[in-house]
Amino acid sequence: MPAKDQGVFQDRYTIIPRVLVFATRGDDILFIKGHPNKRLWANLYNGIGGHVEKGEDILSAARREFLEETGTELLDESLAAIVTVDTGENIGIGMYVFTGTPSQDQLTPSVEGKLEWHPMANIESLPLVEDLPRLLPKVFARKPGGQPLYVHYFYNSSDELEMEFTK
Repeated sequence: MPAKDQGVFQDRYTIIPRVLVFATRGDDILFIKGHPNKRLWANLYNGIGGHVEKGEDILSAARREFLEETGTELLDESLAAIVTVDTGENIGIGMYVFTGTPSQDQLTPSVEGKLEWHPMANIESLPLVEDLPRLLPKVFARKPGGQPLYVHYFYNSSDELEMEFTK
C-alpha cells in the first residue's frame, strides 16, 4: 500500500509516541530523580525515557533513551504496558513502557537527573511521578514474557489524572 493510502488526515486522533523504561537489578528498580530545574517532574522519581524520534521504532527508542540517560545498554527488554494518554485534545500520547536490565552496574548520569536504585518494596515512600504508584505494581506483577498491560489515562473535570486498566 502506498504511503498516501495510509489514511493520515488532520482531523483524526493523533498520538505522540514516548517510551519509558524501568530497569531492575535483583529486587531494586532504577529511577531517575528529575533535576530541580526540570519543567516537568522536578525532584520526582520516574523511569528512564523520552520521545520516539522520526524514523525510529519503539524498541530502538527505548534502547537509545536508556543508553543516553544511563550510559549503558538495556538488556532483556520486555514490553510491559501500552498507555494511551487522552489530553482532551486531538493529539494525545502513546506511551510504551518497558522493563529490562542494564548491561553493567556502572551508570553514567545525564543532565535529565540523578540515577538512583531503590528497593521495590520501598517505592511507596518515594516522591514518584503521579501515575507510578498505581502503574508500577501492575507492571511488575505481570508474568515474565506475558501480555502487556493496556492502560488509558485521561483527565477528569478537575484536571486530575484518571487511569483505567483494560482487563
